[in-house]
Amino acid sequence: QVQLVESGGGLVQAGGSLRLSCAASGSIFSINVMGWYRQAPGKQREQVATITRFGGAINYADSVKGRFTISRDNAKNTVYLQMNSLKPEDTAAYYCNRVPYGPWGQGTLVTVSL
Repeated sequence: QVQLVESGGGLVQAGGSLRLSCAASGSIFSINVMGWYRQAPGKQREQVATITRFGGAINYADSVKGRFTISRDNAKNTVYLQMNSLKPEDTAAYYCNRVPYGPWGQGTLVTVSL
C-alpha cells in the first residue's frame, strides 16, 4: 500500500501562491488517476483536481479553474498542486490520494488571509 505525505501548506495572503507536494512511499506509476482533495472547516471533503498517469486528462473543480494547476512526476513519485490567486475560501486541509480514494494521509493545511 503506497503511503502519501503532503507538504507545502502554510499561511498566505489573498492573491498569493503556494505549491503543494505529495510524496509517495512507492511507485505512483501504477496509479492511473491521482487527485488533490480539500476539506474546509465544517464542510465535507471535496475533489479539487485530478490527473491521469501521463497527464493526458486533467480536471478541476469549477472553484479553482484557472488558478490551480495539478501535475505529477512519476519518476519522483510525486504529485504537485500549484495554487495561484488564492482566496480566503481556499482555506482548507489539502490531501492527495488516488481516484477513487484509498486511505488518507495527514494532509497539509492552507490558510488564506485577507
